[in-house]
Amino acid sequence: MKKTRIIFSVFCLLLLHSCGEKEKEETQVPEQPNILFILADDFGLRDMSFVGSEFYETPNIDRLASKGMVFTQGYSGSRVCSPARATIMTGQFTARHGITDWIGAKSGTDWREANRFDRLLPAGYRHRLPDSEITLAEALKTGGYKTFFAGKWHLGGEGSYPEDHGFEINKGGWEKGNPNGGYFSPFKNPKLEDIQPGENLSIRLAKETVAFMEDHKTSGFLAFLSFYAVHGPIQTTKEKWQKYREKARENGIAERGFTMEKNLPIRQTQDNPVYAGLVEAMDDAIGVVLDGLKESGLEKNTIVIFTSDNGGVASGDAYSTSNLPFRGGKGYQWEAGTRVPYLVYVPWQKSGGKHCDDPVTGADFYPTLLDYAGIDLPVEQPVDGVSLRPVIDRGEVLPERPLFWHYPHYGNQGGEPSSVIREGDWKLIHYYEDNRDELYHINDDPYEQENLAGRYPDKVSGLRNKLKSWLTGVGARYPTEDSEFDKEKKEAYHDRIVNKVLPGLEEQRMDFLSDSFEPNKDWWGSMITKD
Repeated sequence: MKKTRIIFSVFCLLLLHSCGEKEKEETQVPEQPNILFILADDFGLRDMSFVGSEFYETPNIDRLASKGMVFTQGYSGSRVCSPARATIMTGQFTARHGITDWIGAKSGTDWREANRFDRLLPAGYRHRLPDSEITLAEALKTGGYKTFFAGKWHLGGEGSYPEDHGFEINKGGWEKGNPNGGYFSPFKNPKLEDIQPGENLSIRLAKETVAFMEDHKTSGFLAFLSFYAVHGPIQTTKEKWQKYREKARENGIAERGFTMEKNLPIRQTQDNPVYAGLVEAMDDAIGVVLDGLKESGLEKNTIVIFTSDNGGVASGDAYSTSNLPFRGGKGYQWEAGTRVPYLVYVPWQKSGGKHCDDPVTGADFYPTLLDYAGIDLPVEQPVDGVSLRPVIDRGEVLPERPLFWHYPHYGNQGGEPSSVIREGDWKLIHYYEDNRDELYHINDDPYEQENLAGRYPDKVSGLRNKLKSWLTGVGARYPTEDSEFDKEKKEAYHDRIVNKVLPGLEEQRMDFLSDSFEPNKDWWGSMITKD
């Protein structure tokens, strides 16, 4: 049995059919189905209870998974947020649309201001979603859909907000990539009015989404719910913190929670009660939306998608979660950086209990949803994704194709400038600091423990040439050598990480689990969950 089957052993009891099995009973497809797209932020594949987390509780996500199709090898468009979001909006891989880093990250000589003392200067990138690209919302709007956006945008500043790219209503989307005022009102968000002091942000976004769907029962709609959760700063209620503090103790608290990756510490345990509470609050909000669909009678005519913009944060930012046994996390070039939850519920297909092991990507949502909406792909815009409708509707197997990721930057989470190609079972990572390659057979080694580059030089050469050719064809930009690189400064910086940051993280971890933990005063006040 291949190892990819092992990681899904917990929920395979729910998923009784593979993507290669066809439905016996044909059902009529609505001419213009509604679309509810739910996008989490920094939410890892291992952060859900139905895939085996013994700490986090996600009953509403689990419910959606049991009704729809689970793509077990679903990938985001990038290891960080803005590029992945642009991929969803355009159907293009990152090197093509040009947003290759989170918008606001330093590049070129400005990178020196970070005092990281890295060998390379990160490549430049686009800082807003290009006006020339036809977004998913614009394409659906042209086809008669009403369009709505709630939550995190992070695809440009003034003039490049959701309403500038096809969304008729925008609740909370602007240039900020994190919840500016935290997860409790006042939100400090010019696109989201404060109504109730202490109101939970995720629940508020869910309620706004339900209200939009209720108001547009009789017309096809795209409701795009883009949570700020579970991005840092992580916050929760006292009630949820207490619940998960006790659960961590019952599970047994490991003596150590972190180890060193190459550049930064990386979390090894799922025992952060603050993060767990934030996860549950987002799941509560998903429950609000799913219940709203059912109560309004829209469930039978609404496609529901749930995914994340990148993997869970194990290093950097809030050091929130562990993605083990997958390697890495947000910002990293390995599987946990881009392997994400990828659930598609098409109610009239009765796909509950099905799973598909074909590699799919965030670029595939664009052609898939336009296919279901009966809208042709724009002829003037290249699209790198493919429609997944044949897989969902007829149980077909996707033809083998190369998938590309390009990140010529240093991540805040410890990742390195690199590009990735996956074709079939093979994955090649090419690094720009020293031009080395890593080669993994993902089905046999999903956790990337054995670099096969030395054993299969022909495979490395073939994949590297294909990767290089594709990047050249789309005009990819690359990092450059930093003429001011100082090896001694780099070593001193690394020593501070090992000797100060790592011990500090262990102290913070135990503080979160202590009876005397006291958070910032601005986020202990709300006990709101679903009401």
